[in-house]
Amino acid sequence: MWTAVAAQATDWGRLLQGALKAGTAATITDEDLAEAVRSEVKQMDASNTVCSSSSPYTKRLKRLTRGMTSAGGIKLNFKVYKTSDVNAFACPDGSVRVFSALMDILDDNELLGVIGHEIGHVALKHSKKAWRSALLRSAASDVIGSGSDTWAALSDSYLGELSSIALTAKHSRTHETQADDYGYDFLKKNGRNPWAMGLAFKKMKKLSEGKNSSRYDKWLRAFSSHPDFDKRIERMRQRAKRDGYSVK
Repeated sequence: MWTAVAAQATDWGRLLQGALKAGTAATITDEDLAEAVRSEVKQMDASNTVCSSSSPYTKRLKRLTRGMTSAGGIKLNFKVYKTSDVNAFACPDGSVRVFSALMDILDDNELLGVIGHEIGHVALKHSKKAWRSALLRSAASDVIGSGSDTWAALSDSYLGELSSIALTAKHSRTHETQADDYGYDFLKKNGRNPWAMGLAFKKMKKLSEGKNSSRYDKWLRAFSSHPDFDKRIERMRQRAKRDGYSVK
């Protein structure tokens, strides 16, 4: 689940110089992509109000994620954006960003479920694939079509839009199910109640059916291509029951 959040134009040209080969194939190395992601996350953090270490939001998130230092070999880092928007996202470099308004409507277990799912996309490299795919798909057609042999042909303003495309990319149903399972295992491994995954989906379903559901449209819309809420809840319920967890 991704959302575009005030992403600013980044000098992708210098970061990815030479990554696109003239007129034939587009190749972005892992190093190129990693640098691009780091730069974009830095821009997003600078463009949003990041809660301070003394903020109740930051303290709560730090408490909930204590000990969650890495996933799939990727180092994790967490921050809260102070905003009235309801959302959360994770980037390929392990940056997890949670919106304060989302924290306002979720209890600790529900929030852990959302975080576990987002981390699943990162650890399983779904997020990395989404960024790479968006970069290649969006830039290759313009650069190759113009006959240019470098990323420098694209303006900073255009390249800045690529981050938005990557951030709003939807994952396949298969990837969503895989992220659910990874999130369950991740929470269990880190000493949390993995039924939190099911509780998160139960809350999402409730919000989607409530009279104020329009407030959560941006967040819930990202789940439109996801597996059915009821099926996801039941799947997590059965896993938790087999593992001996209470599923009330």
